[in-house]
Amino acid sequence: MANYKEDLVKIKTLVFDYDGVLTDGIVLITNSGEQLRTGHVKDGYALQLAIKAGFRVVVLSGGFSESVKHRCRALNLTDVFLGIENKLAAFNEYIKTHKLDPSEILYMGDDIPDYQVMQIVGMPVCPADAAQEIKNISRYISHFKGGEGCVRDVIEQVLKVQGKWLNGNAFHW
Repeated sequence: MANYKEDLVKIKTLVFDYDGVLTDGIVLITNSGEQLRTGHVKDGYALQLAIKAGFRVVVLSGGFSESVKHRCRALNLTDVFLGIENKLAAFNEYIKTHKLDPSEILYMGDDIPDYQVMQIVGMPVCPADAAQEIKNISRYISHFKGGEGCVRDVIEQVLKVQGKWLNGNAFHW
């Protein structure tokens, strides 16, 4: 098997779970029922930079909240699917609609609902604190935990390998 960095060259689409990847997985619930999550600003920076670099960026999550929708909009993420009960079915529909090659897709997940999709993409990756089953099928395990910079880690690696890091888009939001 080739070094995982060699395979990052062909990545065109980046797909991320939300809870446990873009967040630390902790959900605070207010008295009114609102679910609050924390994320890392460096992950947000990397997501918007990937879009400017021409990557298709997708969020595919079983969770749903208005705050997540708001955060995704603020980062200019347009392919956001929340409240997804069957990630594999949603993923297959998405790649069929957009005529995408799974071998050109990086998927970062952290738990069992991500497992089936991660088995069919070219680059399955996960945060340091992912479930063991997810670590077992990942080509790369970030040194960073979910919500603590793991998304920035993988996006930075893809952009560097493809010569798109520290270009003109990198110096502004």
